[in-house]
Amino acid sequence: MDLSAATFWWVAAGVAVAVELATGTFYLLMIALGLAGAAIVAMLGLGLTAQIVGAALIGGGATALWHRRRFNQPHSAPARENRDVNLDIGERVNVRAWSSEGTTQVQYRGSTWTARLAPGAAPASGEHLVSAVEGNWLVLTPRAPH
Repeated sequence: MDLSAATFWWVAAGVAVAVELATGTFYLLMIALGLAGAAIVAMLGLGLTAQIVGAALIGGGATALWHRRRFNQPHSAPARENRDVNLDIGERVNVRAWSSEGTTQVQYRGSTWTARLAPGAAPASGEHLVSAVEGNWLVLTPRAPH
């Protein structure tokens, strides 16, 4: 069985997609685009050098563009401070008093939680916001008056 150059490139693209599905490496999809580009160049009847250059330009260009897009996107907050991950972030609690160690007990979601003051915040009683969740501890910041 004699494989044409285009068939070889299509099979290589399919293998790259299969490996990407198995590993979750999104960049392999960009490489698969380059391999598919080489298959199209082969179908146009151009030589091996043009096919390799096409694969490199398309695959490398797609990879570079995807990397640039990811780099320019804002980074999300760590999971302990990210409201998309933890819906407790930003919720209000009432603090009666702080201990000398900078901790307190607060009622939240029907139970008593241990909380600590966020770094740089001054201990004060009153309404606070949950700024992070560390294990089973709430990290609180004073709520700014509006």
